[in-house]
Amino acid sequence: MDNGNKASTLRFAFRKSLPVLFGYLFLGSAFGIMLYNAGYNWIWAAFISLFVYAGSGQFLLVSLLTSAASIPTVAMMTLFVNSRHMFYGLSLIDRFKAGGWRYPFMIFTLTDETYSVNISFDRVPGGVSEPRARFLIGEFDHLYWILGSVLGSLLGQSLPVDFTGIDFSMTALFTVIFVDLVIDIKNKICGAVGVFCAFVCLMLFGADNFLLPSLLLCVLLLSAAKPFFEKRGIE
Repeated sequence: MDNGNKASTLRFAFRKSLPVLFGYLFLGSAFGIMLYNAGYNWIWAAFISLFVYAGSGQFLLVSLLTSAASIPTVAMMTLFVNSRHMFYGLSLIDRFKAGGWRYPFMIFTLTDETYSVNISFDRVPGGVSEPRARFLIGEFDHLYWILGSVLGSLLGQSLPVDFTGIDFSMTALFTVIFVDLVIDIKNKICGAVGVFCAFVCLMLFGADNFLLPSLLLCVLLLSAAKPFFEKRGIE
């Protein structure tokens, strides 16, 4: 059941989504610019961001469109690039189900950045509906991405500017969210396990292939350590 004031919930969700706003305006713009350079105008940028909304998968889509890749190739590459989202969803299933009819939309909007925002808080202030707030965070982030994509397409069309390096904003965004989590979270063990898994897999598989193996390793280690955490009362 949704309990909470709508205005308070809206303000809370908007504040939580602000870091993503600034990141997505730049990242979405990078996608819009790339798409325009591939021969597709702002209408296509808005349409793709509205219905695909896959972040890094959309950057991949530009390359696949320009290379006239087959539909099976597009499907397989998209699965590989975005398969990490399946792991994100595991930790939020119960929270998202509490959203009722919003559940499918919350799944659709669960990007890397939206996931990071969702796990940055366990409780909401009084007067705020948690299911509605998590739904609004996803919808706000989706809107930011669409706006950024259209803006980038229009800028690419009208401004003769070199936008090289604009995609670094994704790294900056994750850094800000990570630092915020480190400051706020009480239990640092899970974060340390995640950093360890990422480092090991980076050394073993390289920068282009380490993400999925590191997620698998992290899930396995944390699952194996769950009895230890429960015994010691670690959340």
